[in-house]
Amino acid sequence: MNNDARRGRRRHPLVRAALLVTLIIVIATVAVVGARLIGDDAERRDEAAFYAQPADAAAGDPGTLIRSAELVGVPFEARAWRVMYRTTDVQGQAVVSTGIVVAPRSAAPREGRTVLAWAHPTTGAAEDCAPSRSFDPYALIEGMRFLLDRGYVIAATDYVGMGTAGPDSYLVGDTGGNAVLDAVRAAQHLEDTRASERVVLWGHSQGGQAALFAAQRAPAYAPDLTIAGVAVAAPAADLTALLSDHINDISGVTIGSYAFTAYAQVYADRGATLDGILTPAAYAVLPEMNQLCLLSDMTQLHHIAQPVVGHFVTADPAKVQPWASILAENSAGGTGFSAPLFVAQGLKDTLVLPAATEQFVAHEKQLGVDVDFHPISDADHGTVAYLALPALMAWLDSHRL
Repeated sequence: MNNDARRGRRRHPLVRAALLVTLIIVIATVAVVGARLIGDDAERRDEAAFYAQPADAAAGDPGTLIRSAELVGVPFEARAWRVMYRTTDVQGQAVVSTGIVVAPRSAAPREGRTVLAWAHPTTGAAEDCAPSRSFDPYALIEGMRFLLDRGYVIAATDYVGMGTAGPDSYLVGDTGGNAVLDAVRAAQHLEDTRASERVVLWGHSQGGQAALFAAQRAPAYAPDLTIAGVAVAAPAADLTALLSDHINDISGVTIGSYAFTAYAQVYADRGATLDGILTPAAYAVLPEMNQLCLLSDMTQLHHIAQPVVGHFVTADPAKVQPWASILAENSAGGTGFSAPLFVAQGLKDTLVLPAATEQFVAHEKQLGVDVDFHPISDADHGTVAYLALPALMAWLDSHRL
């Protein structure tokens, strides 16, 4: 037998061992994912009852729990709960929100766990578009495995008006920010999470706007919480730029359908009426657009929206009142904050344009915010948060978060 053959035979046990380990990992992964999906399916049977609000649902302090239910289909080495909790809208009215809370099973430090408040990107505006009501309620928590492994409790809000009944809040900054902060408080009311007052905010797109508003509002609205860091990916920070950039394309019709409906409801007393900004054709498709969810109904949304592209609005909302003021008020950057800020932006993003994010970063620096900006060459709007995760983890390490 030649030397090559003998070396080949010596390698065989190692190869077999490697294949066995790989097979065990694959089987274990399939088992964990399978168990989670079976649990998710079982939980959907009681879903409608959970999201129905009791008569006194809004009576109580912001962040207090109305109800919670521990989930069966959960991520590996984690526990999770579906929550319904109290929060406050832009008008100062008590309202209700829902979401999920996920915590590691490992032992918590003596001082408690830092809470990672996750703010999700656009999924729609209807109640059943809420991430916590989806078949896999964890799917949109970008970087969840890394965050759980770091020991964070994750508090993921659905926002107000999704999940359960409430006023429409799509891109309403104060309402979104409050819902993010009160999800943290809700997590604290679950004793088994060992959630502390220390908070890191993380949001993508619409969620970037909500996270930034949470950071701005925290000192006055939630002084009991310590915002230790803020991270956003392709944030919908400048709504004036966002709507102006896209008002004559399919994205503008979709975003505008959600946003104008919310603003007409929230700011009706300021003359924000739909027939004052939308063409008759746009007004006619609005009810159907607002019942569809972005991720599951994209094809149908585009089919409905396409005929009104180019004649969706009667005027540029950035140049006529009350819309210009409303867009400005719901754009982030009204005040600075003391926590460090991580901003990721995909250079192939055609929705939140790189130039808009660069201008926002410059504005935040002028306010005295400590900004770490990460442009990512190969990322578009959908992939930027995932491709930013290595840089985000390094940034969290650098700030001891």
